[in-house]
Amino acid sequence: MGRLLALDVGDRRIGVALSDPMHIIASPHSVIDRKITPDYMREIKKLILEQEVEALVVGLPLTLKNRISQQTEKVQLIIEELTSKLTVPIHKIDERLSSVSAQNTLKLKGVKTGHNKGEIDKTAAAIFLQEFLDSK
Repeated sequence: MGRLLALDVGDRRIGVALSDPMHIIASPHSVIDRKITPDYMREIKKLILEQEVEALVVGLPLTLKNRISQQTEKVQLIIEELTSKLTVPIHKIDERLSSVSAQNTLKLKGVKTGHNKGEIDKTAAAIFLQEFLDSK
């Protein structure tokens, strides 16, 4: 069994989380800073190979009223790009409020989140990946 890789796609950063091979636990992994690494697709492909990923889970940022926003459309374009360049299955999951949950989780752990947006992004990816795993 391979791992699942979750992506929390933002304008600047992509938060990355991985499942264990048994698909039980999701953990924050890393952050791809799109400003520093404009070829984020190569980084994602590298992670897929190195971590033996069998599928992606991408967070879809719907509004609180369950509607599509500008950010939703941006993420959908990236999902289309991923679909055209990768051979692994791609699952979408509603990621509403995952960043708020991530921030609250990190605060409970004593992690300052003000200037550490990457921690929030990868933790948010782990939160919605865990929701995906738990729903299976």
